Amino acid sequence: MTENLQNTTFPTTNAEQYEAARSVMPGGVNSPVRAFGSVGGTPRTMVKAAGPYLTDVEGTEYVDLVCSWGPMLLGHNHPAVVEAVHRAVDAGLSFGASTPDEARLGRLIMDRVPVEHVRMVSTGTEATMTAIRLARGATGRNLVVKFAGCYHGHSDGLLAAAGSGLATQSLPGSAGVTEAQAAETLVLPYNDRAALEAAFAQHGERIAAVITEAAPCNMGVVTPEDGFNLFLRQITQDHGALLIWDEVLTGFRASDTGYWGLSGRLEGWTPDLWTFGKVIGGGLPTAAVAGRAEHMDLLAPLGPVYQAGTLSGNPVAMASGLATLENATAEVYETIGRRSEQLESMLVDALNAEGVDHSIQRAGTLFSVAFGTSENGVHNYADAQGQEAFRYGPFFHAMLEHGVYLPPSVFEAWFVSAAHDDAAMERIGAALPHAAKAAAAAQA
Repeated sequence: MTENLQNTTFPTTNAEQYEAARSVMPGGVNSPVRAFGSVGGTPRTMVKAAGPYLTDVEGTEYVDLVCSWGPMLLGHNHPAVVEAVHRAVDAGLSFGASTPDEARLGRLIMDRVPVEHVRMVSTGTEATMTAIRLARGATGRNLVVKFAGCYHGHSDGLLAAAGSGLATQSLPGSAGVTEAQAAETLVLPYNDRAALEAAFAQHGERIAAVITEAAPCNMGVVTPEDGFNLFLRQITQDHGALLIWDEVLTGFRASDTGYWGLSGRLEGWTPDLWTFGKVIGGGLPTAAVAGRAEHMDLLAPLGPVYQAGTLSGNPVAMASGLATLENATAEVYETIGRRSEQLESMLVDALNAEGVDHSIQRAGTLFSVAFGTSENGVHNYADAQGQEAFRYGPFFHAMLEHGVYLPPSVFEAWFVSAAHDDAAMERIGAALPHAAKAAAAAQA
């Protein structure tokens, strides 16, 4: 076997690597957006990361504005995180038993947001799936309300597409999802109070929960309209349903207390259940369900709602998450906020200089750009779909050619880290005029 490996020629370019990957994995990727399907071109295969930079298989370095979709809050390979992970690895990769850091990380979460119990899982999909099961177990009801354009992982019931009416049961949004599964999800337009009122008027006694991204970040960022999240809290309480607050993306990223700190904390309310991911793992696979003890204690072994996971609370992932949150200081959040505002300002200036119509949506330190939407902005999934998305591919590739790695889809948020220093921001600033010109010249 060693001799065969020594005689193997390994791919050395992004194109060769992608072709090799396609012979092994569906579409050459293990998560669809990585395939560059919406922007075209050859996906980059990354081999190294440090601070605000990524390096691909060809040795090209990029300023990273994806940050592993959020968790690299401190930047890549932060010394404290790497040291903690190394210590954990030296002690053992996985035990199949409880470890001290599980409770420590849970306590850090409880110190930041008002939850009473935390259950660690491995992925955001698993967290939201568990929250839905908990809500149904707590209420004895079957229906769940979600909003079109909000993504809560790829469990069957949450991949339902919008139906033909405001409060009608939906059709499957993916092959392999049965109509029966999809029919237990009601899909409504985001930011639409009247639609939700109609849904509760028609189905209220059957609705177990409303699940929402605290601020949607999967149709691009969509800022909740003033009072909308408070309205969600009030209407669910009025009808005996639970509010599931999905902060897999925004948790401890939009602010030190997530998007709840910019919404519920200011308005004086809390959701029933939270889901977290990304930042709490510091780049390793970790997520969590959290909430009030009355609901969380319905989980096995205390209650009748079953959930289990061999790698839940994995010691290496717990060490990474602990080190990330412990080092996510007020100074870190101040830096990220300042750099995010600086990036937005540079982006707006570059697009304005080329006359490119656009709007910016923001959720704390996260934001995204939507082309051709300056008149009305983006308030829901229909608005996001109606933008001039054809401009993003040329914009993306111009940034890539000038050393900046953006999310390879217009329907994603941009992320910065505390490691994005003046040099990194200058490189972004130098690339933006080229990208703005490319967007301006794009043809539908």
